[in-house]
Amino acid sequence: MTQDSTATPPVARGQAAARKAPRPVHPLLHKLFELYPRLFGARFLPLKIGIYQDLVAAHPEALPAAELKVALGLHTRSTRYIEAVAAGLARHDLQGKPVEPVAPEHVHHAILELYKRRSGRGPEQARERAVAQLAAAIEASGLSREAYRERFTSPDDDVHSMLEEALSVMAQRAARREALQNAFQASGKTMAEFAEMYGLDPNEARRLLAQ
Repeated sequence: MTQDSTATPPVARGQAAARKAPRPVHPLLHKLFELYPRLFGARFLPLKIGIYQDLVAAHPEALPAAELKVALGLHTRSTRYIEAVAAGLARHDLQGKPVEPVAPEHVHHAILELYKRRSGRGPEQARERAVAQLAAAIEASGLSREAYRERFTSPDDDVHSMLEEALSVMAQRAARREALQNAFQASGKTMAEFAEMYGLDPNEARRLLAQ
């Protein structure tokens, strides 16, 4: 085999380099990081509804409206931002203070978007993570399992299957919690004694038994 036959063609090398080159960052995203590092820094936080108008009003010259809309669109479609929404973190204002919860619909759709983005690299791990996140979202939503199913049922068989699996996880947790509460009431033990008897972390026992 000759050297020419094993060398990577220049065009192919150029294509590979282009694929690896990082995307340029919108200049206003740099500016937003400088102005609000708690929102746009190393850790992204969900933004309050209407923060675009707040930013335009606060910095009309530094953040031109049309360019800001593009920059915020890039930011909120980024995987890091969607991860923050999927985690159920509260929405924050310009001062970095939590002001409102993220709606269950937004959390739900963020989890599914993350699953879609991750499933190409590791479908099994992506599914496990999505089911765990859905179970947490159901618990945090304040909705009953039946109400959540009714609101978020999907014609997509894969999504429907994940939702049913998450609902099953929640049912198992509820049954375990009820069994522990009944056992605690019948035990005559203090919470610390009961936690030790069942090998539970005291804080976890307190959380389970208080519900």
